[in-house]
Amino acid sequence: MIEVRDLQVRYGTRVVARVPELDVGAGECVAIVGESGSGKSTTLLSLLGLTEGADVSGHVSVCGVEVLQASPQQLRRIRGARVALVLQSPQAALSPTTRLGTLMRRALELHGITGPRGGGPETGGPETGGSAGSRKERSWKGRASKGGLERVMVEAVEAVMLDPEILRRYPHEISGGQAQRFAIALAIALGAEVILADEPTSALDVTVQAEVVGVLHGLREERGLALLIVSHDLALVSTIADRVLVMKDGEVVESGPAADVLTRPSHPYTRELLEALP
Repeated sequence: MIEVRDLQVRYGTRVVARVPELDVGAGECVAIVGESGSGKSTTLLSLLGLTEGADVSGHVSVCGVEVLQASPQQLRRIRGARVALVLQSPQAALSPTTRLGTLMRRALELHGITGPRGGGPETGGPETGGSAGSRKERSWKGRASKGGLERVMVEAVEAVMLDPEILRRYPHEISGGQAQRFAIALAIALGAEVILADEPTSALDVTVQAEVVGVLHGLREERGLALLIVSHDLALVSTIADRVLVMKDGEVVESGPAADVLTRPSHPYTRELLEALP
């Protein structure tokens, strides 16, 4: 779902992120960890062509689209519909005067999901091709859409353990954890095959963190979603990631299976991060 080779993001003469290799398959979770300013979020944004003003080179393929060569129209077609970006503070992206249900409905209609239809291109993607995980997701989406747009929305919020009643609320009437789950629900409703999550739990208390992590873990298991998570929280990463990349000063200093990196780190910086855990 994601394939990166020799990615380099540069602002002027300064290289802010350099990633030799990064792969994320369907149903897999990869985490990028490191301190603030290490290049984690820049790497994430570069996968959707969102590093405005930067000189980006290398090979970046997301859902079969060559991002660095794609036109703005091609990038708009995959953003949200196939690849969803879940930010650290999703409430900041929600209009405070608009109910959540209206926000979700507008997003679905913007991507061509407008009523009771079967699967296929009209509900967000082709019926053939792609990974087993993406086919499974599109199949679920097609079944949901037969009940109409409202049914798509209800099933999406239920998939992230939210009461459908939340669709009648305004953003200021929900908690941070609910906002995070609503952002994930929107990705599900759109039929996203990949979720890019930037510090998805950093602003949440411990119990709510566990809820959000549980939702993400369930989605990758049940729907075959590919997850790429950016975090400085190694405790969180240890509960969900299959593989880990450790970044420092824009460079990948260590990478490998999560069990190896987090229990037998080879780089001094990784050991420092682990020793800083409470």
